[in-house]
Amino acid sequence: MKTLSVKPLMMEGVKRICLWSGPRNISTALMYSFAQRKDTKVFDEPLYAYYLRHHPQARQYHPGAEDIIEAMENDGDTVVAMMLSNSEKPVLFFKHMTHHLLGLDKGFMKNTVNVILTRDPRDMLSSFYKVIPNPTIDDVGYALHLELMSYFKGNSIPFIVMEARRVLENPRHCLTDLCRFAGIAFDENMLSWKPQQRVEDGIWAKYWYHSVHQSSGFQTYKPKTDPFPKHLIPLLEDCLPYYNTLMDYAI
Repeated sequence: MKTLSVKPLMMEGVKRICLWSGPRNISTALMYSFAQRKDTKVFDEPLYAYYLRHHPQARQYHPGAEDIIEAMENDGDTVVAMMLSNSEKPVLFFKHMTHHLLGLDKGFMKNTVNVILTRDPRDMLSSFYKVIPNPTIDDVGYALHLELMSYFKGNSIPFIVMEARRVLENPRHCLTDLCRFAGIAFDENMLSWKPQQRVEDGIWAKYWYHSVHQSSGFQTYKPKTDPFPKHLIPLLEDCLPYYNTLMDYAI
């Protein structure tokens, strides 16, 4: 095992937490969790429009793509500048999809608290394909997470890796570790929320967030019982080695 010890970051001023997730990885639940903190403001995938604007293939199959591009800032550098200059609350939580980075300069991550969130691809793909039937390896984030982890290592940027099932099985423990890493106190309010939409939800919420809108906290982990989609078996086989490597580092 190569699990990283969870030591608090010595970072002064506003804590800017960047969650680098793949799709269907309980990232929205984590955003809702942090939204319960009075000291925190959350941001839902601020680089999504930038990604769609510069990835014409993805624009063809992401639901609501044109509306997202119309509604959000399309310039990635402008989004990054906002992230680094915003000081509305002592803690800022940015929920990101790793593939939204595209060619952006990652140098800003030296000034953020970086968390990689992964999930067993057997569970993730079984959920994701119901909205995007034929995803690619770049759509699901596993290979890109390894690239991001290599970048962190090569530039001496601290990071932690979290795994969705572990969070669901023991949210208090995992959130306590995450807060310790970020240098903030765990807040009991992070464990539950009202079953409703949030004003911070992206306009894509109607396509993706039905379950979290019905939830009042982290749901109990339940193994998938439906047959795995046969056409995604090659993609699953591609994803598993990346996932297994990530799990060597998961807290």
